[in-house]
Amino acid sequence: MPDYERTGVLTEDDLDTPTKEQLRRGVAIIECIQEIPCNPCVDVCPTQAVSMQDINAPPHVDYDACIGCAQCVAICPGLACFVVKLEDDHALVTLPYEMLPLPEEGDIVAALNRSGEKIGEAVVQKVKTGDTPIITIEVKPELAMQVRAIEVEP
Repeated sequence: MPDYERTGVLTEDDLDTPTKEQLRRGVAIIECIQEIPCNPCVDVCPTQAVSMQDINAPPHVDYDACIGCAQCVAICPGLACFVVKLEDDHALVTLPYEMLPLPEEGDIVAALNRSGEKIGEAVVQKVKTGDTPIITIEVKPELAMQVRAIEVEP
């Protein structure tokens, strides 16, 4: 049994992760492991980088085809899609955020890991509102594959 079935928390070892070169371009990371009938990420992808073996299979990302557009982030009902882009001295992580208050560009927020633990600080770079608000944060590069949520601190 994988650890996440016992703990409820994924680790990087549970994921098919992109190469550093692919992360430098910016790609979608889909952390969906549920075998349920759901495929909006497949339908919304403009480059067909997201695929599924069948409607119940977890999605797979072709990192070479992914352009990091974040359309999957906005549409995923399970909040399981993220975009990660490594830059020289920082990383950008785009993630869904369904809490209030919404942060504003320039805000410093707590960067949280998959367990909800604070692992650092992040600077909000972009806020895109819609059905599911999408937040892009700047973090240290070593946190890029760990940060999956934020907390707006009072």
